Amino acid sequence: MNTVNKKYNIVTFGCQMNKADSERMAGILDTMGFEWVAEPEKADLVLYNTCTIRDNAEQKVYSYLGRQAKRKHQKPDLTLVVAGCVAQQEGEQLLRRVPELDLVMGPQHANRLEDLLQQVFDGNQVVATEPVHIFEDITKPRRDSKVTAWVNIIYGCNERCSYCVVPNVRGVEQSRTPEAIKGEMAELARQGYTEITLLGQNIDAYGRDLPGTTPEGRHQHTLTDLLYYVHDIPGIERIRFATSHPRYFTERLIKACYDLPKVCEHFHIPFQSGDNEILKAMKRGYTHEKYRRIIAKIREYMPDAAISADAIVGFPGETEAQFENTLKLVDDIGFDILNTAAYSPRPGTPAALWDNQLSEAVKSDRLQRINHLVSIKAAERSARYQDRIETVLVEDQNPKNLTQVMGRTRGNRLTFFPGDIEELRGKIVPVKITEVRPFSLTGEVVIPVFNNG
Repeated sequence: MNTVNKKYNIVTFGCQMNKADSERMAGILDTMGFEWVAEPEKADLVLYNTCTIRDNAEQKVYSYLGRQAKRKHQKPDLTLVVAGCVAQQEGEQLLRRVPELDLVMGPQHANRLEDLLQQVFDGNQVVATEPVHIFEDITKPRRDSKVTAWVNIIYGCNERCSYCVVPNVRGVEQSRTPEAIKGEMAELARQGYTEITLLGQNIDAYGRDLPGTTPEGRHQHTLTDLLYYVHDIPGIERIRFATSHPRYFTERLIKACYDLPKVCEHFHIPFQSGDNEILKAMKRGYTHEKYRRIIAKIREYMPDAAISADAIVGFPGETEAQFENTLKLVDDIGFDILNTAAYSPRPGTPAALWDNQLSEAVKSDRLQRINHLVSIKAAERSARYQDRIETVLVEDQNPKNLTQVMGRTRGNRLTFFPGDIEELRGKIVPVKITEVRPFSLTGEVVIPVFNNG
């Protein structure tokens, strides 16, 4: 197919892993000669990169697809692609529901987009959901930002949480080699990126599948070892990582974050529930006491560290008292940010089949109650920034106020302040915080005073 003057649009749902996959697929389409366009309606190829974590994300995909399927009747050469977790989970069924689709591809196939499209342009309807070994990623992603970039370090997940569809759709854990990761980071530094977020569905599992152990018998390649290994790449000023699992979170990792100046004091460690019985039913493999000990240990090393997490309310069988244990955890710990969700049953997961599901009314009541507490605690956490000087990495212009730029503190708080984006993009700027809100800050640049005497 001649791709000259052909336009593409990618719509991304869900997690950072999906954003990273979308950037890689955009990079492939750019290389193939497609041109990015902001509106799906103007595109010759529309790709939906999907997420199955919540039911409403899945429903949204179907409603968007319906619109494009209609458009295809007027424009038969429109290419429709569904990638990501819904594609992996539904496979052939998607074609039955939306016969206008050209390509259905699971997340492990992101790197194969060009080959798969070639099959489509040869006249085939293609479903690619079989498990593959993820070959080393040489695609240059088209990054959405010029300042911060994601780097995948481990794909897949071996955990078997009873509510989660990720292992079914993203496959088993496969770690990339430290050399490949460092190489990608060095290349990003050459392109002018300042901050890297290392990504994994369960990032603390990094390296378990790589060969090699130390004389003491521990894995030679752990996330901690990797942080030491990639820390000194010139040009990369900040390093973050997500998502952590409490079961594998070690004091050695906390110490590395404390020792390494480029690693930001921000930890994203989902706890999901503050009740041990529910945690057991979720198959999470830790207790709320263990979770509290991890946070206490982080704060012992770094009292100011920002802590964010994920929580699920209304899990099957959750009683009012068990939900209150979650509220108590949220109240005691005081998260900087907490992503909350009401439980939604996912096909192919054990919990979806249990007969002790809670009503939507109870789930939505609990979600409102926890969200109310979350914003109170976030406001308390934000208060500590008032009148402080924070270093902010400038990422973009504030779309709501063009005289301001926006960026993040090391603790990942979104911060706005007056400035010219052309001059400040990618710079780390000292900012005095003048206004605090639960989830963001406003400030002004501190001008360094030079003594000319």
